[in-house]
Amino acid sequence: MALAETPAAPQAIDSSFPPPEYNQIVKVAFASMIGTSIEWYDYFLYGTAAALVFNKLFFPSYDPLVGTLLAFATFSLGFIARPVGGIVFGHFGDRIGRKKMLYLTLMIMGLSTAFIGLLPTYAVIGIWAPILLVGMRLLQGFGLGGEWGGAVLMAVEHAPANRRGFYGSWPQLGAFVGLLLSTIVFRAVSKMPDAAFLSWGWRVPFLLSFILVAVGIWIRMTVAESPVFKRMKEQKQEVKMPIIEALTKHPKNIFIAMGARFAENGLFYVFTVFSLTYISTYLKVPRVVGLNGLLWAAFFGIFTCAGWGALSDRWGRRPVYMYGAIACGVLAFPFFWMLGTKDPTMIALAIVIPVCLGHAAMYGPQASFLSEMFSARVRYSGASFGYQLASIFAGGLSPLVATWLLAVGVASGKGPTYIAYYMMLLVVITVVSVSFAKETNKDVDIS
Repeated sequence: MALAETPAAPQAIDSSFPPPEYNQIVKVAFASMIGTSIEWYDYFLYGTAAALVFNKLFFPSYDPLVGTLLAFATFSLGFIARPVGGIVFGHFGDRIGRKKMLYLTLMIMGLSTAFIGLLPTYAVIGIWAPILLVGMRLLQGFGLGGEWGGAVLMAVEHAPANRRGFYGSWPQLGAFVGLLLSTIVFRAVSKMPDAAFLSWGWRVPFLLSFILVAVGIWIRMTVAESPVFKRMKEQKQEVKMPIIEALTKHPKNIFIAMGARFAENGLFYVFTVFSLTYISTYLKVPRVVGLNGLLWAAFFGIFTCAGWGALSDRWGRRPVYMYGAIACGVLAFPFFWMLGTKDPTMIALAIVIPVCLGHAAMYGPQASFLSEMFSARVRYSGASFGYQLASIFAGGLSPLVATWLLAVGVASGKGPTYIAYYMMLLVVITVVSVSFAKETNKDVDIS
């Protein structure tokens, strides 16, 4: 792989567009975080339910492990829709504005999630139950595919040059806030007796999305459009087909962005989604133990993610990102050793340590790192496409692959050994990819 392109040459800045004031910068970053928190709450609910509920209610006629594989297969389908959402909303986000796309993506994501809570199960309508479930999952993926690019660009393009890593991490915090909220709600309903939980309790977290969507849209209406986009619009620099220009002028950066996500995205879903199945199905530990570990990981991840983003402003995006990937690789085997103790404290630490000390070091700087790789006129399309396309092969497949490797490992007496090797492979892909990227946090004008 050749070296990544040098970021686009700085363009003249029109003095009629003064830099945003500090209060506006914080307001936009906070609104981006709230919006992504709601979207990720919706998305993570599905992953938790796939691990604990859907295999029983939507695929009940199969062996438990096979049912879990099928549930995770529907989980993976959402990732296939994400690049499509990235292309569609990226196109219009680069042409008519970042802010407008955020309304649409939030509504699509929130309503599809809420309707999952209304779906009849297999026992009621047979094969139509999983078909409708897949349809709602595809809509979730489509909405989230367009959400990420708009949210991070609003934060990054409002931020001062020396603080883009920090403020760009705020919408990234939404993943941890969303994980925290979804886990809290699911943990609360999972304490119900099994009959009540499987009958109606699991639906409550999904139905809450109706309320969250209304809150999110109201908050996003209070912020200003990106100053970078307004400047580009005033100077008539939009292009007719942003994704085509991104693919032709930034092809190397798209591949680097994709490779950078393999460890970050793939391992995150091993730590937070597959681990629930591993703990409750394979280790026979109560599901609440795994959910407690997720709670602590999400809570501490909010702070460590922002911290790693701020450190990338001082140390550079590449070193912080590569450290995070390598840390996850080093922790692959210890992760399963600690889970294998079946001790609640060790299980919690097994999830918290790699998420906060490894994954967050990649996720915190990621928004600014990927955004800075593309010129303003194709930034929404280019960053979204690279980010979301990788999701299919990384996070979309990792719970499914890990479940299959567990079945192979159990049959051969190797347990989770093959999963740990798979995790290391994802790390190698990311480290190699990031090593070919140019540092972007110094003297890069993203206007």
